[in-house]
Amino acid sequence: MAAIFGGLQSDNYDRRYSDAYLFRRIGAYMSSHKALVALGLLGFLLVGIARAIRPVWISDAVDELVRGGDFLQFVILALTVIAVVEYASNYVRRRFTVIVIGRIVAQMRKDCFAAAIEHDLAFYDEQKSGTVISRVTSDTQEFGDVMLLGSDVISQFLTVIILVVALVSYSLELTAILLLTTPMVVIAALFFRYLARIVTRQGSRAMAVVNDNIQESVAGISVAKNFRQEQMIYGEFSLVNNLSYRVNLRKGFVLSLVFPVMGVLSALALSIIIWFGANAVFAGALTAGAWFLFIQAVDRFWFPFMNLSSFWSQFQQGLSAAERIFALIDAENTVLQRDNLKLKSLAGRIQFEDVAFEYNRGETVLRDFNLDIKPGENVAFVGHTGAGKSSIAKLITRYYEFQAGRILIDGQDIRSLDITAFRSNLGIVPQQPFLFSGSVLDNIRYGNAAVSTDEINEIAMSIGQGEWLDSLPDGLETDVGERGARLSMGQRQLVSLLRVLLQKPSIFILDEATASIDPFTESQIQDAIVLILAQSTSILIAHRLGTVRSADRIIVLREGEIIEEGDHDALMRNGGHYAELYNTYFRHQSLVYVESAKDKFAQAGD
Repeated sequence: MAAIFGGLQSDNYDRRYSDAYLFRRIGAYMSSHKALVALGLLGFLLVGIARAIRPVWISDAVDELVRGGDFLQFVILALTVIAVVEYASNYVRRRFTVIVIGRIVAQMRKDCFAAAIEHDLAFYDEQKSGTVISRVTSDTQEFGDVMLLGSDVISQFLTVIILVVALVSYSLELTAILLLTTPMVVIAALFFRYLARIVTRQGSRAMAVVNDNIQESVAGISVAKNFRQEQMIYGEFSLVNNLSYRVNLRKGFVLSLVFPVMGVLSALALSIIIWFGANAVFAGALTAGAWFLFIQAVDRFWFPFMNLSSFWSQFQQGLSAAERIFALIDAENTVLQRDNLKLKSLAGRIQFEDVAFEYNRGETVLRDFNLDIKPGENVAFVGHTGAGKSSIAKLITRYYEFQAGRILIDGQDIRSLDITAFRSNLGIVPQQPFLFSGSVLDNIRYGNAAVSTDEINEIAMSIGQGEWLDSLPDGLETDVGERGARLSMGQRQLVSLLRVLLQKPSIFILDEATASIDPFTESQIQDAIVLILAQSTSILIAHRLGTVRSADRIIVLREGEIIEEGDHDALMRNGGHYAELYNTYFRHQSLVYVESAKDKFAQAGD
């Protein structure tokens, strides 16, 4: 079996839920709509009664015709009334069922999306965004479709239950024989349930892989075109698409067995009923009409079982979808707060006490790390890639959980603070600033929706006397495009900085971008940074000379340890690691270096 259905890996937060648990949890969603569910159930009951009565009355009409009675007109009238009742009841059933299912799917999608945005960054380090998107969109839709299909099968089973009650009154023995054929279909259904659950789970994972590949390819299409790799990403898509094809081909093979197997079993059951029923009629123990009723009952009795088996893949697809949805909702965060203290105001003191941190077990980033940042102090972190600069910032923001030690904010353990209230006091500009589709104005206002346009315009004009706005075709109303694609990297940084400036954070964290920015834009970025530094405790992960030199204190890191600290002049006099870094990475940015290079170039020309 593993050789047939193996291949696709589950996500590491996936869980296996029992069917009973899934039904209980789905029932909890339904309990919020009791009135609508009750109306739907009334429709179910009336439809079941109408469908069960029809064959009973037809069988009575057959007996009446055999006896030569004048019963035909009444039967036709009664069947017409039953058809009207069934139609009206079915309309009520479908209407309220669709409303309830639609609301359940909408709420489930909200819960799923809420869980997705609440998961910490460590979760997204290990999970691909495409698979998460697939659970929020495709799986919830799949679940809703299957619930609607399931409601039809439930209606058919209700008809069977009512019909069995009627059959008992005609012949207990023949009803028992009909019921004894049930184990055949139950065993067949359970067998297909086992196979269908496997192939549908694999099908969901295959679709998630396809969605992730498409999402990643479209997001990185500019890079692919720059390196002329269109054929390569098409080839990768073909691989995952072929994988999905093979998985669904196996799924189709399993499902194609359902109708032939169930058809054979149904024919066998019908033969048994015909045989025993005919003998009962000849013996005078059963009327011809009753015999005809049991022959009709075989189809009506087996039809929901055949439906259940033939649509078992969809039912299992729905349960697999629910399983994947609940797994995303139930996935546990590594970042856990112990309390919900809300500080009335934040001075901005940050203390690391013997902090140990690792992204993955055994890969230590910080070990016994100690640091005290005073309120209002501007601290710049410098060091080679992997020294731990960004990790320190991510721990302060509570994006990741540290394994040992304490981090204190204004003397309070960071794990005891209300995380939402705490983060509202943080202003963060990442290395790659992210802008949402919309105008420049919308993106600046993102962190503070209540701020007026006039205030935004005033602050925007204070940066480089507003010259950066003149370079935008529509000023603050300029559409930034998807992820800010219509703006330069420098313009995106300015928008991100203004967004933080309006927020007026107590703690400011800047991870400077390494992308090349023209001197004009760089000077405006420095203006914005200076404004923010004047009003907050600042953590600067520095890549530029101007930012490093303006810091109150420079922390030099190597392999997660502080090896030097002090201001620029003192560290340069020490001639240590910072001086080496400065001469390697920062010195060429200084005006003295540029002027010296010009003089050398001029002398070489002479």
